[in-house]
Amino acid sequence: MKLNLTPLFAALLLAGCASVGSVDPAQLPNAPAAYKTAGAATAPALTASWWQPFADPVLDDLVGRAMAANTSVQLAANRLAQARAALGSAQASRLPQLGASAGAGRNTPTPGAQGATQYSAGLNLAYELDLGGRLLHERNAAALDVQAREQLLADARLLVQANVARGYLALRALDAERDIVQNTVAAYAETLALTEKRARAGDVADLDLARVRAELAANEAESLSLDRRRVELETALAVLLGEPASSFRLAPTTWATALPAVPAGLPSELLQRRPDLAAARSQLQAAQARVGVAQAAWWPSLTLTAQGGGVSSELSDLLKSGASTWGVGLLAALPIFDGGRREAGVNAAKAQLDGSAIAFREQFLLALKDVEDQLGAITLLQAQGEASARAVSAAGQALKLSDARYRNGLVSQLELLDARRSELANRRAALQVRSAQYQATVGLIRALGGGWSAAPVKLAGV
Repeated sequence: MKLNLTPLFAALLLAGCASVGSVDPAQLPNAPAAYKTAGAATAPALTASWWQPFADPVLDDLVGRAMAANTSVQLAANRLAQARAALGSAQASRLPQLGASAGAGRNTPTPGAQGATQYSAGLNLAYELDLGGRLLHERNAAALDVQAREQLLADARLLVQANVARGYLALRALDAERDIVQNTVAAYAETLALTEKRARAGDVADLDLARVRAELAANEAESLSLDRRRVELETALAVLLGEPASSFRLAPTTWATALPAVPAGLPSELLQRRPDLAAARSQLQAAQARVGVAQAAWWPSLTLTAQGGGVSSELSDLLKSGASTWGVGLLAALPIFDGGRREAGVNAAKAQLDGSAIAFREQFLLALKDVEDQLGAITLLQAQGEASARAVSAAGQALKLSDARYRNGLVSQLELLDARRSELANRRAALQVRSAQYQATVGLIRALGGGWSAAPVKLAGV
């Protein structure tokens, strides 16, 4: 049975600003009850440190360093600070404005007459009556901008964490592949030594010797190619960590990173926890609030003013009651003809609202695709890994038999070389499948907005 989440999304999107602008529910996403690759189940709890189940201290350290110095995260934090400053300005506009003034001037009533010095001091108070709710909507839009920036900061952190994990796991997989190729190079070197010995004894032809040398050189070249790719992965990690590539080093080591198990069922409601979707929702709500700002331009502007102070020709008498002055006023302003500017402003705000709704829908659909892609990849890679393991076992047995038969002169060199090529190709393919499993797991975590724990939780709104 398909669960229609359109009302839920509509309620979330339109909360707090239903009076200004509207969004067609048909524009909002309609999420399925569960992903097609995994059956429905109780949602697992997300964890902040989602990378810890990989049980790799080096990965823990790299993620921590990236969170402290990554420039993309710092830029997102700076944009959040700017949004908070704009919110402070919008909030201040709704408060009375109080100012002080002081001055001194000399008046000369007629030419040649002796002038008199006048001193003045006072306080000025102004407060705009928010008749159309313009200031309120501006404040709400600014607050939603802050929410969006907070969520985009969380998304930037998650993206950097995922990229660090992917880069690190790719590098460890590459180290393992380099070991395989380098061991194969050593095996070919041993075979070459044996073939050269036989060639000197006249047991093999020069063609056999040339073949072994060609295989050895080809695998040496492949080993150097993997070295080059390792440098690229290492420098990419340095950028993510906010460190100079020239000084960053990550020594090769045995790949012992754990592969977290994916829960049997992941309901699609987990998408609501993605920070980029939450940011898109806040941006849509901010666009709704800005429709209200544009509509409020049709209301008159009313400002209450009050002044109080003193005027005196003697500075010492300035604060005495006889020198005091005061006054109150009301300023009203309403454009009579603006050439259609206000109407154009409302139309522009509504168009931006429609664009934000479309962008939210697109973001949701892409997020759903990401999850489906990674879930499908994990399921198929599991089966592919099992088939690859069988292929590696069979190829290893074939190589062992061919090597023994070749040493005893029972098979040709071509059979041995073919068996070794097959064994190498299958081992590398199996390793690449294993690496893809790690990448798909990190991709799924990224697509869901974080990791999970074993403890189930009840989803809000379900």
